[in-house]
Amino acid sequence: MPYQYQEEELVDVLEEKDKPKDLVIFNDDYNTFEHVIETLIRVCRHSAEQAEQCTLIIHHQGKCSVKKGPVTKLKPMKEAICDVGIDAKVL
Repeated sequence: MPYQYQEEELVDVLEEKDKPKDLVIFNDDYNTFEHVIETLIRVCRHSAEQAEQCTLIIHHQGKCSVKKGPVTKLKPMKEAICDVGIDAKVL
């Protein structure tokens, strides 16, 4: 019976990993609108309009989900965003 339990647990872990997550950027007092917009265009492939809208949401609401997808796709984007000094997390 332990084998079946381990198999069920593994399936649960894999299903959780495949669930779409959010790449969230947080507001700060250091990065300019231009820097955040340029980063969203370069890293997340946003249009200029989409990047500007996300930046305004970040500024006014303190954070914004800028991309949704599997962790394997979002993690490199998060790292690229953090590498240029912008606070981001995959949630």
